[in-house]
Amino acid sequence: MILGPLTLTLGALSGILTGLILGLIGGGGSILAVPLLVYVVGVNTPHIAIGTSALAVAVSALVNLFLRAKAGLVKWRCGMVFSLAGIFGAFTGARLATYMDGQKLLGLFGVMMVIIGIAMFRRPEAQGHPDVRLTRSTASYLVPSLTGIGFSVGLLSGFFGIGGGFLIVPGLILSTGMPLAFAIGTSFFAIATFGATTSVTYALSGLVDWPLTALFIGSAVIGGVIGNLLNTKLKHKQALLGRLFAGLVIAVGFYVMGRFVLASII
Repeated sequence: MILGPLTLTLGALSGILTGLILGLIGGGGSILAVPLLVYVVGVNTPHIAIGTSALAVAVSALVNLFLRAKAGLVKWRCGMVFSLAGIFGAFTGARLATYMDGQKLLGLFGVMMVIIGIAMFRRPEAQGHPDVRLTRSTASYLVPSLTGIGFSVGLLSGFFGIGGGFLIVPGLILSTGMPLAFAIGTSFFAIATFGATTSVTYALSGLVDWPLTALFIGSAVIGGVIGNLLNTKLKHKQALLGRLFAGLVIAVGFYVMGRFVLASII
């Protein structure tokens, strides 16, 4: 894809928005990355949009992981087990997606956006067990739940090319009982891992636009840093921000579905 002045501007703004949402809300930016690349930036192949966004989101998640780790909000062992299982799921999902027609994949992506948007309205509250840890004594019940849920979330993440933050966060809470703040911090480990796995799978099939990826990564990192700064200032409004963003995800999901249906009719 040729990066003209307009494409550069739109790509940079889309990357900033993706990173901003990821840092501010703790997930969700990646689910807008593909529609932004297709309908705003002008990437004409859904598979390339997915492969490109996956790598950009992975790098942005690493930046957010570092910032949350400094605040002591990452459960490293739980995150590693969850992510290791998710790698296999993400690889499987990404491979399956490369064999599917691009427009059908985009239509399913719209359906997924609506489902995730609705689920976001029911996002878990902050209660939980802050002292939960993966040790020899807890491994007997934490490892099976972390691996099972991790694989399932990774599968969906790889198939749809999304970081999966709004799937990973409730998945971590369900499998360990950790509080929301720790689940969000730990989720960035899995988002980065799943995104990297998905992007490598697509890259091996030649489905990553490297110049656009570099632009998207740079702008997403900037957006992520800004999002984290805003996160500390707007902690008391997280629930409202989450609901507003959920509404946006649902609206964009219906738009993507509508475009797919219209293209099928015409």
